[in-house]
Amino acid sequence: MSKKVLILSGSPRKGGNSDLLCDEFLRGALEAGNTAEKIHIPSCKLAYCSGCGHCYMNKTDCVHGDDMTEIIQKMIDADAIVMATPVYFYAMSGQMKVMIDRTISRFLEIRSKDIYFILAAHDTSRENMEKVLAGFRGFLACLPEAKEKGTIYGLGVFGAGDIKGAPAMGQAYEMGKSV
Repeated sequence: MSKKVLILSGSPRKGGNSDLLCDEFLRGALEAGNTAEKIHIPSCKLAYCSGCGHCYMNKTDCVHGDDMTEIIQKMIDADAIVMATPVYFYAMSGQMKVMIDRTISRFLEIRSKDIYFILAAHDTSRENMEKVLAGFRGFLACLPEAKEKGTIYGLGVFGAGDIKGAPAMGQAYEMGKSV
């Protein structure tokens, strides 16, 4: 059965390592017959959450009226969501965190999703990546019936494109095919 896959790339660098892993996941998902789309979050117009509570209290879209309205609808409509980030100081990119924070208006509607993670880091320790995954898992804990399905670790890379030829590229492709 074909699934609707949404890939959220939080890399500020188009063509950066986590973004390239997203492309491979996308390629695999499409070749498996799924409908798939990648959104490059830093290319979107997203304001920071101001914590005003207007959206949550009034069950309405955010007062900022930016690209988040469309992104959150795509998250709600998706069967599977991929969240990808470069690792900065053992945390997700600021762009990804802003996007997560902005889901407050409708996060309870992002239900029953298969969730995948892609991490790219200069560090080579998977154990150190648990710090990053803890932030993502905090978000997942708030989503009704979310299921963590897998993580791609693009480790030991720094410069844009260093991931090319690394085992993580094949892993991203294969995980995309298996959605």
